Amino acid sequence: MVRLLKKNPKVVIPILLIFILFARTTQAATEVSQISWTMLVFGLMGGLAFFLYGMELMSEGMKKTAGNQIRAILAALTRNRVIALILGAFVTMVIQSSSATTVMLVSFVQAGLMTFVQSLGVILGADIGTTVTAQLIAFKLTDYALFILAIGFFIRIIGRTDNMKYVGEAILGFGILFFGMKLMSDAMRPLRALPEFIELVKGLENPFLGLLVGAVFTALIQSSAALIGIVIVLAQQSLITLDAGIPLVFGANIGTCVTAGLASIGTLREAKRVALAHVLFKIVGVALFIFWVPTFADLVRVLARQFDSGTARQIANAHTIFNVSLALFFLPFTQLFAWLIMKIMPLEPIDPELKIDAWNLDETSITTPGIALDLSRTELARMAKILGRMLEAIILPFMPNEPKHDPYFPKLTLMEGVDMREEKLDFLEIKIKEYLVAVSKQGITDKQAIEIFGMISIASDIEKIGDLIHRNLKPLIPKKKALSSDFSNEGKEELLIYHSKAIKQITLLEQAFLEVDLNKAREIMASERSYLDLELQLRSRHLNRLLKDDVNTRETHGVHMELMDILKQIVVYSSNIANNFATIKA
Repeated sequence: MVRLLKKNPKVVIPILLIFILFARTTQAATEVSQISWTMLVFGLMGGLAFFLYGMELMSEGMKKTAGNQIRAILAALTRNRVIALILGAFVTMVIQSSSATTVMLVSFVQAGLMTFVQSLGVILGADIGTTVTAQLIAFKLTDYALFILAIGFFIRIIGRTDNMKYVGEAILGFGILFFGMKLMSDAMRPLRALPEFIELVKGLENPFLGLLVGAVFTALIQSSAALIGIVIVLAQQSLITLDAGIPLVFGANIGTCVTAGLASIGTLREAKRVALAHVLFKIVGVALFIFWVPTFADLVRVLARQFDSGTARQIANAHTIFNVSLALFFLPFTQLFAWLIMKIMPLEPIDPELKIDAWNLDETSITTPGIALDLSRTELARMAKILGRMLEAIILPFMPNEPKHDPYFPKLTLMEGVDMREEKLDFLEIKIKEYLVAVSKQGITDKQAIEIFGMISIASDIEKIGDLIHRNLKPLIPKKKALSSDFSNEGKEELLIYHSKAIKQITLLEQAFLEVDLNKAREIMASERSYLDLELQLRSRHLNRLLKDDVNTRETHGVHMELMDILKQIVVYSSNIANNFATIKA
């Protein structure tokens, strides 16, 4: 239903009118003390659909507003586990999506920006951030739902900037969410006079039954917030007690792990570990709480007396206390917990880096351009890393004592490693282009459009450097080996010096992409002139040796000059890429 509404937003208005009619029909049935089960089911289903759609709309609006900054903040401030916890809570509270936070974590771990251990603190914080939604729902704002909806709609329509439109979208989603709650609340009002339903709900005070119902329901609809919202609506109608609501909340926390599990299918081992950590945190936490639900409920009631809170607020508080307690309990033991997860899920026997695949281009983030562009940049950094290793390996066959195997993957020969990286670069260039084209079809800003065009160009240029190595440098290897002479000692030294300069440029490119460091991009551009001057000096020295009729220099002259010329082209290409990156990020 959420996907249908999202893909076809024009259907929202007629559906809205239809369900308003259903809600009024249900209310009329209530007034004559009769229960129309058809209208009740329609009201519940319609209310739930609006609730989920509102939640999705609010989340998307917040992600679009903050997405450009959130990822950079996460990457910079997760070294300390306490800061990681606080940041995880803040980020998830802002973007209203723990799954989006998890996607970012997976890409960071894969890109080497943080370790798996560091990601655990953010996961714990994300669980706290999700409780903010329940706290918002507990405010009885259903009577003002249409007013909030109208405000969001007009801000979305009259907003002059993209950020203003996104804020309006978030408020609009907030209003739709509460309107959905009102429909559910009106639909369930007749149940207060139904003894059978009251007895059924009382049965949920059995912790294990409530846990099971909550977990299954959440797993089916893929939204813990939806179940908690329904529980809060039941509490507002005095249809459920705190003792019955808490096990349902615990079940929602277990059920939401299914989403993380499904998201990790087909991903790398590090991604699976992040999902497993999320699952284990929840399961162990629920196991610690489930046996003393009545005591926990009494504790929540004691705290509620200080603020004169009703059952709905108490259920939201129980959800928050549970997740905050888990975070504080597990935070000191993240190292131990990471060790346990690595034991449960050790490294795969086949190195995942050999698999030709994109690591960071998460399809679910395409609708959030700010995050999607950062994921694309991370994949560009990976392309630069692959290119750097390719360039490192290609010089070795020209030198004495050539290694037989790839330095990073000993199972591969040196040339097999070069060929594998060429295939990766070709594949990633296509995938990044396709991904960015898909992002461009979303609601993007002018700056984001420029960035998309620039990154497509950068991916193409990196792939061209790979082609230069594979099609131009690689064929020189048999040509060199066919010669009867080797490079002169001076010639070897000159080639290695200039080769190291080219590698330095590629390494700086990778760092510039990963860290969004414009100073490194400027350093690459500034070095180009001096490196081109260096190439002229080295060429002059080589020609001087040739004039002196040095035998080795004369025999290897053609290969030497071609090698140097290709390395110079790589230096020029690197500077062009750096200039492009600095332009789109300025």
